[in-house]
Amino acid sequence: MTSPRFSARRRRLATGLLAAALVGAAPLAGWAQSTQPAKLLVGFPPGGSFDAIARLLAEKLKDELHRPVVVENKPGAGGRLVVETLKMAPADGSVVMLGPDALTSIYPLTVRKLSYDPKTDLVPISSILEFPFALGMGTEPNVKTLPEYVKWAKANPDKANFGHPARGASHHFLGLLLGQAIGVPMQDVPFQGSGPMMVNLMGGQITSGIELFGGMYEHHRAGKLRIVAISSPHRLPQAPDIPTFAEQGYPAMVAMGFNALYAPPRTPASAVATWNQALRKVLDQPAVQERLQALGYQTKPSTPEELSRRSADALQFWGPVIKASGFTMD
Repeated sequence: MTSPRFSARRRRLATGLLAAALVGAAPLAGWAQSTQPAKLLVGFPPGGSFDAIARLLAEKLKDELHRPVVVENKPGAGGRLVVETLKMAPADGSVVMLGPDALTSIYPLTVRKLSYDPKTDLVPISSILEFPFALGMGTEPNVKTLPEYVKWAKANPDKANFGHPARGASHHFLGLLLGQAIGVPMQDVPFQGSGPMMVNLMGGQITSGIELFGGMYEHHRAGKLRIVAISSPHRLPQAPDIPTFAEQGYPAMVAMGFNALYAPPRTPASAVATWNQALRKVLDQPAVQERLQALGYQTKPSTPEELSRRSADALQFWGPVIKASGFTMD
């Protein structure tokens, strides 16, 4: 016969084991349990690279957060319009936003009346990925390398120009920085998006073009244009044949763009930590890394504090070239 004392001890042990099992199966710490979908806001239209990244993350995050995650597109104003939705969203961890680095490092320097304060309206969660920019050459002039283009530009300064997807974007200012670096103030030629810029570059209507590496690499591989330099500190594993600006004598041209996850104002630290932990697990998955690398990105999770520092560093990096350009917009 089992003694009452032994039975009580066994019941306490069983209760403890059950509690431990429940804790292990529970959602991440700080997460308010809900069957309602969490929202991942995106300030760009469906079908683009931003949307593709958001939908990949949403699909994977649902398993880590133990609730559905839906993507909500609110395009406009280069990704600024969606910030208004984020500012008004519940501060309970149910809504986050995937945003470009321009929100904290470009727009505060260029937009005359910015409708948000990057330091208080965008609560940092984590950076997600980073990417370099590429300098591409088309059919005219017929040059194969960056030194060849620099030599041509110095001999033909009135013809030297660079195309980019939009004024006020990082591509625009990187081109101005390149002009400073090579000593030739190249004329910037803005287009309505990357597609038209690529067509004109491959057709020889512009002498060079600046685009995200991922957006230009397939054309490079197909032989339709030539990437002569990228802005990363080191060569990329998926393109070991393409040299960096730095190794060709232009260390000032090291510039990595990044995308990040933000929460609404006053979101508690526990909810931020939940998203950060879930995102790290997703970005650690080999399938996710391979997919993003194929798009030209490198995964780059961070702490909220690291993201804040990176944003501040980017603001300082772009400040001088933007100020020198005199560029502003509404």
